[in-house]
Amino acid sequence: MIIYSVLMFAAAVLFVVLAAVIYKGNTSLIHAYHQTHVSEADRSAYGKSFSKGLFVLAASLILSGIVALLGESPSVATAAVSVLFLGMAISFAVIARVQKKYNGGF
Repeated sequence: MIIYSVLMFAAAVLFVVLAAVIYKGNTSLIHAYHQTHVSEADRSAYGKSFSKGLFVLAASLILSGIVALLGESPSVATAAVSVLFLGMAISFAVIARVQKKYNGGF
């Protein structure tokens, strides 16, 4: 499970960096299609809100990697993947809420 943990930590670092750059105002990293109806005045708030979803995703990757370090048993693997999917679901829900609020939907 060490390889899984290393992969989760590496992916988390990438998402944290991406989220930090978006949080600081570089919303051009978000696909233009997702920003079609976001007003120029709301771009900064949109970027900050969107990046929170990415931070949640990174946190779930880190937590899943930590859980995977607890052992090699099938129950630990199941728990690690469950944490990952739960975190992904929460992250996508946050991003969906942001899209609905600032873009009028998907």
